[in-house]
Amino acid sequence: MTEEERQVVARLTELGIPYTRHEHPPVATVEEAEQHWTGIDATHCKNLFLRNQKGNRHYLVVLMHLKKADLRKVADQIGDGKLSFASPERLMTHLGLTPGSVSPFGLINDRDHSVRVVLDRDLKSASRLSFHPNINTVTFTIAAADFQRFLHACGNTVQHVTV
Repeated sequence: MTEEERQVVARLTELGIPYTRHEHPPVATVEEAEQHWTGIDATHCKNLFLRNQKGNRHYLVVLMHLKKADLRKVADQIGDGKLSFASPERLMTHLGLTPGSVSPFGLINDRDHSVRVVLDRDLKSASRLSFHPNINTVTFTIAAADFQRFLHACGNTVQHVTV
């Protein structure tokens, strides 16, 4: 188990959130991960780390894995200007993550709660969700209600949009 995963396990344990762990080869994209999700009963998510045009606001957009995010429509709904993908350096600075391992669990590294979380409204109908525990060789599944508890405990601003 990597240090990144240990930190996620420690936080989930502290919050009393049960999870199921699934190991697989390293995957950097949803397309690569899909072949390893067979038999995992959960709504699989895509996680995008974005910034606004000025670079003074950062967003973690979480959506169902088969959806494509129209960044202009997301920006309109959250009330910000043009959104674009943030650099690997910004990802490391704000969430302590590397590309290919983007996950809401990275919020445990956002001590000043500066990253705004944007959730796809369709995730509200899910019973279980899957995410990397900050390393792309493992997938955790947790109950959707427990994911909401995790987000609340992190203290970041959370907003729902239609993707």
